[in-house]
Amino acid sequence: MNSILEYILDTTFNEQLIVAAELLLIGIFVYAIVTFLEGTRGERLFRGMIFVLVAGSLVLNLVVKTFDMERIAFLYNGFLIAILIIAVIAFQPEIRRGLIRIGQTRFFASSPQQLSRSVEEIITAVSQMAAERTGAIIVIPQQVALGEFIETGVRVDAKVTSELIRTIFHAKTVLHDMAMVIQADRIVAARVQLPLAEASSQFGRLGSRHRAAIGVTTSSDAVVVVVSEETGTVSVAIDGNLIRNVSEAQLRRYLTTALVEATPVLEKLGKLSRTETEKDSAAS
Repeated sequence: MNSILEYILDTTFNEQLIVAAELLLIGIFVYAIVTFLEGTRGERLFRGMIFVLVAGSLVLNLVVKTFDMERIAFLYNGFLIAILIIAVIAFQPEIRRGLIRIGQTRFFASSPQQLSRSVEEIITAVSQMAAERTGAIIVIPQQVALGEFIETGVRVDAKVTSELIRTIFHAKTVLHDMAMVIQADRIVAARVQLPLAEASSQFGRLGSRHRAAIGVTTSSDAVVVVVSEETGTVSVAIDGNLIRNVSEAQLRRYLTTALVEATPVLEKLGKLSRTETEKDSAAS
């Protein structure tokens, strides 16, 4: 501790600024990687590697400076090269996805008009699938990433259109089973496997789509739209709760809150669900 204080006192103000800038850049770089890997298997591996590298460097510097063990320092440098090679192999899917994302970077985020158009496209598709009794489950992630679930499905990365949504969920297509994930104005993936809610008396009569919708919203802040194949009714799952028989106007409010508005989605949707639950109770 004393040596650190002596180092800080011995350095000039400009040198301190350079050190602070270097630490800031390193922090931004690590944060960017962790954010990019959030929700994937690579996130845990990267965190483990960072811990090993930081802890190893601190311990090694202490040992080498105390006992003058230069051979250990040489071996550790070779170990770092091996770690780099292993990282390239281990993170191959993430690196490939990152390069693809860089090549497809859009300089401007989706505008409110584009997001509103996506809402109308989803509503059109859901209404038509409900009339035709085509089963569907559409997941709209919020702040909590669903990367580990998206990896189980098939990447689509296409613009949201009602025709494409209906085509994917058509019973004769390969991708119709399981869930679709939509982020902003893009269909990210289809045939995504979601965790089912635990069987209980409350969920015992629900089908697999509704239980999957409840399951994923229990552990995340996603908004999920479900179309029943048996009855054609539209439901919305939020925060582990299922709201049945949602009208087109109600669905528009939910999707607008989830996709267009910037305020916290759970707060608004929670108020909506409580209001509608109270209305249903009063009506019954």
